[in-house]
Amino acid sequence: MKLSAARFILQFVLTLGLSQNIIGQTIKNDTDSSKWQSMKDVTIIGRNSKSDYQPMPEIVGTNIYAGKKSALIVLENVQGNIANNTMRQVLAKVPGIHIWESDPSGIQIGIAARGLSPNRSWEFNIRQNGYDISADPFGYPEAYYNPQLQAVQRIEIVRGQGALQYGPQFGGMVNYILKNGSEINKPFEFETQQTIGSNGLINSFNAIGGKKGKINYYTFYDQRNGDGWRNNSEFFTKSNFGSFTYKLNNQVSVTTEWMHSHIRSQQAGGLTDTQIQQDAQQSSRSRNWFDITWTTPAVTIQYEINNHIRWNTKIFGTIGNRNSIGFLQAITIKDSINAATNQYNNRVVNLDKYRNYGIESRILSNYSIKKMKNTVSGGIRLYTGATHRLADGKGSTGSNYDINISGLYPRDIIFESNNIAGFIENIFRFSDKFYLIPGIRYEWLEGRASGRNGLSSTGDAINLQNITRSRSFIIGGIGSEYHLTKKTELYANFSQAYRPIQFANLQAPPTTDKIDPDLKDARGFNFDIGYRGKVKNYLQFDISGYFLQYNNRIGSITPSGASYRLMTNVGASANKGIESYIEFNVMRAFSKSEEIDFTLFSAYSYTDARYSGDHKDANTKGKKVENAPQDILRTGINFGYKKFLFTPQLSFVGHSFSDANNMMASSANGNVGLIPSYTITDLTASYKFSKNLNLKAGINNLWDLRYFTRRAGGYPGPGAMPADGRTFFLSISAKF
Repeated sequence: MKLSAARFILQFVLTLGLSQNIIGQTIKNDTDSSKWQSMKDVTIIGRNSKSDYQPMPEIVGTNIYAGKKSALIVLENVQGNIANNTMRQVLAKVPGIHIWESDPSGIQIGIAARGLSPNRSWEFNIRQNGYDISADPFGYPEAYYNPQLQAVQRIEIVRGQGALQYGPQFGGMVNYILKNGSEINKPFEFETQQTIGSNGLINSFNAIGGKKGKINYYTFYDQRNGDGWRNNSEFFTKSNFGSFTYKLNNQVSVTTEWMHSHIRSQQAGGLTDTQIQQDAQQSSRSRNWFDITWTTPAVTIQYEINNHIRWNTKIFGTIGNRNSIGFLQAITIKDSINAATNQYNNRVVNLDKYRNYGIESRILSNYSIKKMKNTVSGGIRLYTGATHRLADGKGSTGSNYDINISGLYPRDIIFESNNIAGFIENIFRFSDKFYLIPGIRYEWLEGRASGRNGLSSTGDAINLQNITRSRSFIIGGIGSEYHLTKKTELYANFSQAYRPIQFANLQAPPTTDKIDPDLKDARGFNFDIGYRGKVKNYLQFDISGYFLQYNNRIGSITPSGASYRLMTNVGASANKGIESYIEFNVMRAFSKSEEIDFTLFSAYSYTDARYSGDHKDANTKGKKVENAPQDILRTGINFGYKKFLFTPQLSFVGHSFSDANNMMASSANGNVGLIPSYTITDLTASYKFSKNLNLKAGINNLWDLRYFTRRAGGYPGPGAMPADGRTFFLSISAKF
């Protein structure tokens, strides 16, 4: 039943496309007066310009972005600390991005928007080259791996209506498009970037690529290591990537790629608020470690069937291991030598293995109904994932990374998820000015858990409750655009969204918790309305309002008179606000000088996120959603003279709460309490000696402010997690 529905969607799109006519499509740079329409997957937008930000074109490859709230970040043009994955600089022009800054060198990127949690970006659908890379997008959507940004060509971000094309998310979709050699027009090119910085930072990025005849290729190796700003926070990252594309003919190409990443970081642990005021660099955890290996193989087949139709299929996998070892008690409990044994206490070992495989096939066709030129996109998705979790193992008493244990793991669980999906979306161009973009998505989901969830006092296994959840449903949405001028447009969209039941919701300890047999996926919708575009060649803007309804939020309550906690759907939250971006090039507006660049930009968001009145937990009704700052402002200036460019940036993030009860005072262990507002100033400067030789330097957190962006109840805490103080970096890059 499920397979036939997905097959029907694909066949419908193919049949429709084969019988229709093509729309002419063009790609323009940021100074051209024509509107971007479409680009293929491998095209670099902004290659001949200095622009690092713009909305997505209406069509990219087989994907439709018309009518959606979107952003395109061109990494080559970003004036920020890319070597260190400093996301507040990379995404400075994307309004409303909330970032957790709590580990060295941007190893774990945690971003969110619209009042959602930034925890390892789990409210975004995180992709690389168009395919999933999170631990499990349905049961455990945490992004433990993120690609090294020096290897990234562009970042695509879609809010709201992205759920129709990409599946489970409320926050939207983030897609890292890696370099693949298609932009190189010679048989061999060598690229290198060497970076040094504060706290022993050394980063070496080296890549080769080229194109000859029907072949283009690209491979890189990146290694970054340092001591970290805080004590006990040393780290290393190693990643290598290879991409090989063969064009069978002018219509068909096949790309194989392989990414492997290995990260190990010492976890300095959290602090109390008082400790942060005394010395934010201190750490009382020297034996906590986090180790991640991640491999993402993929094969992509591109087929330009004719001038009418574009089709691609991606076959992909995620082979990941997440290992942690540490002393996990509250930060108020010292990790010290046990007088009875003359050794440290045993640490806790937790291991996860992720083995996920999928295929996504999409097709896009342009067709005409009388004089109305339209575009339809559709696709199917098949996915299966397995997570093997070994937890609470009795680890060593040592200090180094060591995941050997004594005895059995008390918890030994297998989580499985399966998915079949199909979508179809259409641009109806009623005129050159007015577009309507409806779409639907069909989902079939299954999640199950089995295994041992603990050991009793006598050593007997405590098995999981026998729970399997399968369901199918349809979500829909509609977008629209009205072009007031050639370069400005009104847009609006409405789209349903969902977040599946997580693995953690299938893992209730049977002695203390019960799972509601009617537990449902979180469901809701996003609504956007805005105005965006350009005024001549000196002003770019995007100003919009949004409303996000998040129903069926999952949590725990204690029923009246019960001795257990019930995992159930506890209620809803409503998030609404404004997202605005404006960039003004002063020199283009008032001068014809091409030697001087003076540009101002500002990205501001206002968010009001609250638990609504039907929330089952009476203590949280009407209160603000945790980790949802009301105000986020990032602004800066680009000043350039000839080959020199200087950019100061300011980032302000308003206060937020760490819990749904909105506790103002911090707890003694630092786990709960207000997260104060903060303002950070960063400086970046670059000088281009030639087209292929560039020097860049910067200072992060110029005024050496002490601040923190999150409180953690477990890893990587517990406690408040300080962000880095003042640091610097110096990079030199060259191509030969």
